[in-house]
Amino acid sequence: MATRVSQYHRPATPGLPAGVAPALLPEGTDGGGPSAGGGCGGTGGGPAATAAGTPGTADGRTPPAALYDTVTVAVRHGLETVDILRLRRACGAVLQSRGGAAVSFLVPAGTARSWHLPGSSCTPGAVLLPPTDPRWVMPPTGPQTPARPTDAWVLRSALCEAACTLTAGGLGPF
Repeated sequence: MATRVSQYHRPATPGLPAGVAPALLPEGTDGGGPSAGGGCGGTGGGPAATAAGTPGTADGRTPPAALYDTVTVAVRHGLETVDILRLRRACGAVLQSRGGAAVSFLVPAGTARSWHLPGSSCTPGAVLLPPTDPRWVMPPTGPQTPARPTDAWVLRSALCEAACTLTAGGLGPF
């Protein structure tokens, strides 16, 4: 349900290309310090940062990071949501931020344009980490396999259910 309420956007981190989610930057990068999501800025030794809507690569293919947007929530809320999605067999790739304070779900590109859910933020683009990186909560299935995004409407439903569960258990609001 679109309410035309302005979207909460994470503060920009200096040194980051517009639209890249700081919580998903690889460790050891330099160029901006910690962000609200616990990551750090820059585009050091990890995969190239690519915002959604960026033109394709030289060979005409779409860069993998351009296929995703990221929905970021607090870690307790995110892990409860992962449990719900896993029970429904609907959980795509999920990363924990470098500092461990947030969980980021990969969703299909274009989701950020219509995402309006309090307690979460959705940013276009993603920095994809190697499948062996320990920050993957739900990693891609193989090194050459693209990460599977979570359906945005299924994620929204699971986030709401997780919020209700945590609040009923005395662990919310968050």
